[in-house]
Amino acid sequence: MAVTYVLTQKGNPGNPEAPKKFYAQAKSSGEFTLRKLSKEIAEGSTTVSDTDVLAVLNDLTKVLRRHLSNGEIVRFGDFGSFQVALTSEGAETEQAFHASLIKGGKVTFRPGVDLKEMLATLKYEKAK
Repeated sequence: MAVTYVLTQKGNPGNPEAPKKFYAQAKSSGEFTLRKLSKEIAEGSTTVSDTDVLAVLNDLTKVLRRHLSNGEIVRFGDFGSFQVALTSEGAETEQAFHASLIKGGKVTFRPGVDLKEMLATLKYEKAK
């Protein structure tokens, strides 16, 4: 199985006069829901039901939210880590900066060893 991609033409925001170029953009092949994930995890176990797995994953989401909102990096071992990143306006000096210049936050994910290995061996195929 391969990751499919489409081509999109984009200009250079730093140089609007430059010719536009084509770039690959990953194309989704569908969705895999939390419920489906819990069922698949449960199928690999003889001791846990999909309802039990779903309950744990739902609690995981709540715990992740709480710790990220406290400014902590949440590490999931070899899976990877989550943390909050900020976007803000710039200020001329450190003293001139104030929290109202912060535009918002986003959650960033850094893959661990297993996912990095998967990324290194991906196959790509142009979408039809």
